[in-house]
Amino acid sequence: MAEALKQAVVEAASTTSGHALTYAAVVKDGTLEEPPSLASTTKLLFVTSEMGDFIKAGGLGEVSSALPRQLRKLCDVRVLIPGYRAVRAARPQMDVVSRMPGTAELPPWSLGRFAMADGLTVYAVLCDELYDRPGSPYGPFGGGDFHDNDIRFARLSLAAAEIAAGEADPNWKPDVLHVNDWPSGLAPGYLSWKGLSTPSIITIHNLAYQGLYEPSRMGALGIPDGAFSVDGAEFHGRLSFLKAGIFYGSHVTTVSETYAREITTPEHGCGLEGLLKLRHDEGRLTGIVNGIDDSWNAPLSGEASPARLVRQWKRQHAAAIRKSFALPASNGPLFSIISRLVHQKGIDLSIEAAETIIAQGGQLVVKGRGDPRLEEAIQKLAQRHPDSVAARIGFDDAEARRLFAASDFLLMPSRFEPCGLSQMYAQRFGALPIAYRTGGLVDTIEDGRSGFLFSSPTGPGLTGAVTRALTAFRSRAAFKRMRDHAMSKRFDWTNPTSRYAALYARALAA
Repeated sequence: MAEALKQAVVEAASTTSGHALTYAAVVKDGTLEEPPSLASTTKLLFVTSEMGDFIKAGGLGEVSSALPRQLRKLCDVRVLIPGYRAVRAARPQMDVVSRMPGTAELPPWSLGRFAMADGLTVYAVLCDELYDRPGSPYGPFGGGDFHDNDIRFARLSLAAAEIAAGEADPNWKPDVLHVNDWPSGLAPGYLSWKGLSTPSIITIHNLAYQGLYEPSRMGALGIPDGAFSVDGAEFHGRLSFLKAGIFYGSHVTTVSETYAREITTPEHGCGLEGLLKLRHDEGRLTGIVNGIDDSWNAPLSGEASPARLVRQWKRQHAAAIRKSFALPASNGPLFSIISRLVHQKGIDLSIEAAETIIAQGGQLVVKGRGDPRLEEAIQKLAQRHPDSVAARIGFDDAEARRLFAASDFLLMPSRFEPCGLSQMYAQRFGALPIAYRTGGLVDTIEDGRSGFLFSSPTGPGLTGAVTRALTAFRSRAAFKRMRDHAMSKRFDWTNPTSRYAALYARALAA
């Protein structure tokens, strides 16, 4: 009886998430039990290298701004970020909670603390020699990485462990840590090496970035020799920040259910598929799709608004974008690329598909920056077709929003996409995404209903999906039906927040 009940729960959990017994009910002594709930007094430290309020390089910055704010409704959450120049400029005055000594070659630091306007408490690792410099969180504006990123992010990770130990803030000690990607991946390791039992959740936003360094750097980072092992932080002869987080963390999450399955395979596991498959089999790997904040709710919500008003709203934005990008007026479809211009994002596939778009009377607007070779290829495409293609290298949030609102279709043929936010933004603003069937794109786009998915990451694969989109556009009824459905979808943080809370409670109960 108990085994049958357990199997039923496993099957139910697998049907829902693809990962058994990670957040669903559990079985104890033959009795079905609900998962533990998170106490409002639980103290959570959310550790991140980006926060959209101050500085970001991608989706992690958006998540780090939104998720802790949602969690405030459920527990006592604080965010820990490096004291970057942008943070210091935004908060020139902040409380200094403590001054902490250096460790190995990690310099001394101070713990700053301040409150956001909405009451969210933020800690900053104050160490100007590491963080007071121009650039992104990871490197100079011109590209590349800072030479001392191992020191910079080991400092962040150890600071998190020192807060967990009650050493940095004697008045607040977290019950659980939530760390994100490789820059804070050493934190679960430092917890273990300090002999702390504080549970930790690590979220993988992109497995391709692992924080790999030579083993000779271990001493400088204060990592014990014994950690350089298959059962530790060693990865094919190198030190891996991310593997340390996966190995020593209590639970691993990633940002969509499909990606959580994909990373247990050689194709997408980036060499870590063995450990990730083990975590999956242990019930310690969960996929949770990101949400987007309410500012992405379009003024008109498709099914709730007359079709005439939706079309008028879209046309006004499209006319403004065409004027801004010096494209002629057109009644044809407007496609957009709003992305980092890198190989992962399938920009080369989009360039190939552009010829079909142009031949069918469509126009394409590109907004983004990235690989100089792809930037140049996009600019040459625009030069060849000045009435059909326009590009602006760089990124601006406000202009990106206007482009989502203007577009009929969004090209997003990423070769892999752990979650993706652009396809959610696009649907809420009535732009139907055209995407490769992978990761979070599968979990958030309904093929033929709210967008178009294709199964081969090739130029012909994307071109086939573009052809389907053009066919739908020529049928007013079909296009209206799809746009209305896309705009009616909700991608808020309610479900993701409750699932993270359940994981924190489960980790604490364990």
